[in-house]
Amino acid sequence: MARNHKKPLAHQERILEPAAPACLECGRRMRIAYHSRRRLVTLDGSLDLVLPVRTCQNPVCRSCKRPVRPPEEGHLALPQTECGLDLVAFVGACRYQQHRSVPEIHARLKEGDVPVCERTVTNLLCRYEELVALRLADSDRLRRILTAQGRAVLALDGLQPDVGHEVLWLVRELLSGEVLLAKSLLSATTDDLAGLLREVKKALPVPVVGVVSDGQTTIRAAVAQELPDAPHQLCQFHYLREAARPIYEADRHAKKELKKQVRGVRPLERSLEADEGPEAEAALAYCQAVRSALTDDGPPPLSASGTRLRRRLQAIAASVTAVQTKGGRSPD
Repeated sequence: MARNHKKPLAHQERILEPAAPACLECGRRMRIAYHSRRRLVTLDGSLDLVLPVRTCQNPVCRSCKRPVRPPEEGHLALPQTECGLDLVAFVGACRYQQHRSVPEIHARLKEGDVPVCERTVTNLLCRYEELVALRLADSDRLRRILTAQGRAVLALDGLQPDVGHEVLWLVRELLSGEVLLAKSLLSATTDDLAGLLREVKKALPVPVVGVVSDGQTTIRAAVAQELPDAPHQLCQFHYLREAARPIYEADRHAKKELKKQVRGVRPLERSLEADEGPEAEAALAYCQAVRSALTDDGPPPLSASGTRLRRRLQAIAASVTAVQTKGGRSPD
């Protein structure tokens, strides 16, 4: 959709320092040939940049008349874009840290008077993903990190794909948390996964001292084929989940039985909504506490939701009993 309004005026103007006067090719002094202007949209509003551009006038230099822009420009925005890098980072953080949708991100930017449309938010997400992929694929950086560690512990993870659908498989290094390889596969056979491990093994500058994965049969066979000397351990999450499965099932049954005892809380709450006075307000507060306890689930198996529900219902019942006793009534 074409723009149906003119660009807003810039909130501030900034003149960047020109590049170093010496030419990198011939070493002769360059002069400022002209000034260029560029408008950026940032989180603090629109910004007009004034860019002094130098050029080399040596006719035998390979960089003759090639424009040299201020280096600080690259710290503020990507080439040929209207949005600053701070806006790219903000959109990426909202999407991948806070898990917000594009309309929600656009609404937040609109609240902050940042003049961008939803399509621009989508484009900024693409730029963010490109920057992240570029950093993850920096082989020199990964080599420095792994060399300093002296060893590598690999984690292989992915989903069993359906027929005809590609699934992304990741090979991560656990000590540093870096992604070493990401590749989409149509199948998850032993040969396919062994190829991933073989590719990573060839690129690593340090030995592999261990592998962590789930208990999938093809993964076990691939690790035994390509890394026979490396210890292979099941993922702690999967191990704990399988070990706690009987406890989880018993806790889930207990929570189901507890819910049967408080099913009448919603009709009671509706009957109290028309009443006024402190007693009705207190009763409504207790009803809301019961409904909140019913929906408060913990992450199994580390936090048993049935046990948590029992503790909260006991606390509510004890509070009701204390209020009734204090008011001179026998507990109901």
